[in-house]
Amino acid sequence: MVRPVRRMISPLEAFIASEVSGGVVLLVATAVALIWANSPWSASYQELWGARLRVAVNGAGLDLTLHQWINDGLMALFFLLVGLEIKRELLVGELASPRQAALPVAAAVGGAVTPALIYAALNAGSDAIRGWGVPMATDIAFALGALALLGSRVPLGLKVFLTALAIADDLVAVLVIALFYAGELDGRTLALAGAILAGLLALNRARVAQPLAYAALGVGLWLALLHSGIHATIAGVLLALTIPARTRIDPGEFRERVAAALEAFGDARAPGRSVLSDARHQRALRATEAAARQAQSPMQRVEDALNRWVTFGIVPLFALANAGVALGGQLGAVGDRVTLGIVVGLFVGKQLGITGATWLLVRTGVSSLPSGVSWRHIHGIATLAGIGFTMALFIAELAFAETAHLTSAKVGIFAASLISGAVGLALLRRTPAPGMRPVAEPAG
Repeated sequence: MVRPVRRMISPLEAFIASEVSGGVVLLVATAVALIWANSPWSASYQELWGARLRVAVNGAGLDLTLHQWINDGLMALFFLLVGLEIKRELLVGELASPRQAALPVAAAVGGAVTPALIYAALNAGSDAIRGWGVPMATDIAFALGALALLGSRVPLGLKVFLTALAIADDLVAVLVIALFYAGELDGRTLALAGAILAGLLALNRARVAQPLAYAALGVGLWLALLHSGIHATIAGVLLALTIPARTRIDPGEFRERVAAALEAFGDARAPGRSVLSDARHQRALRATEAAARQAQSPMQRVEDALNRWVTFGIVPLFALANAGVALGGQLGAVGDRVTLGIVVGLFVGKQLGITGATWLLVRTGVSSLPSGVSWRHIHGIATLAGIGFTMALFIAELAFAETAHLTSAKVGIFAASLISGAVGLALLRRTPAPGMRPVAEPAG
């Protein structure tokens, strides 16, 4: 029985571990939402996400719709993961030094500002101008998933560049949400949020490594921000900045502890020995586990624990709850200024902004292209960055709430993401793989 079960489980494990898997699950969730919202059961789609769910303790609680619990609650965990990724890149990744960070940060800023300006120009003078932030964001899961489809044709430097660009892009999006899409601010709850944040920083300074301590205060921070006027999901980013990145023991001490444990475990295979009954072997196993935990930072442990839940649970659920647009009668939205602003902003603006900012830094000698990466690669990546799904939908919900513009915005996001993904993949597929030369056309 073990081998057949293993044969069934192994492909699933390989799929979950692959770069493309998160994008595939997100795509399936989006397709389900669109089919459901345009089916004879479309009313049940609206009823489900509009259903209210009350959570109370001793009479005090929250009464929110299921849609609000996902967008304001679960998405805080998505932003926690985003915050942890940003922090890691700033500490040890591609954004760790000014010279390393210059190219992807400039590309991210160019790829955010240019689409926003295009959208604003097309919607100037109307109430739809509030949606200028929608075409700024790149969906890292979809973009990296699409890039993974090309396999070895894509140089490693290009994958690293896109990852760093997308993380810098997320940082820009978080700042835009916090600064420009806040509601009416409440001074008392903001002060309470500030006090809780100070408590989280104190835990960090005191070298508290237990994630549960940060989680408890993190819930309090989320509740305070929920009533403050600042979007509650920002609590996830603020919490991420306070979770310690340092380890309890250094690599040398870890190696010594594990070596001692392995020595104590050395005769485990001797005749008559059993790991289950030998106390010395059990102590060695526990010592190895403890050393492994202490050699990992709390930041890394939380990121590892969240990754699959966010990728395969929270983000697809967000898409399922937000991507259901009734397309009947929406063909006229193609000419709508909101739709047009988002499509042109994401598809054209990303290409102009990312390629232009990259060219400027390389041309001035501030930075250089990653190894094995050509300008055709940069153009392909800039086009692929027009896939602005998850964060774009999120900002659209904040910008337009229940207004009629929200449907037009979603149509624009879908159209731009589809066009950008298809054209970006086509451009990169036609770009020679590292070490390959284009095949010359035969004469005559």
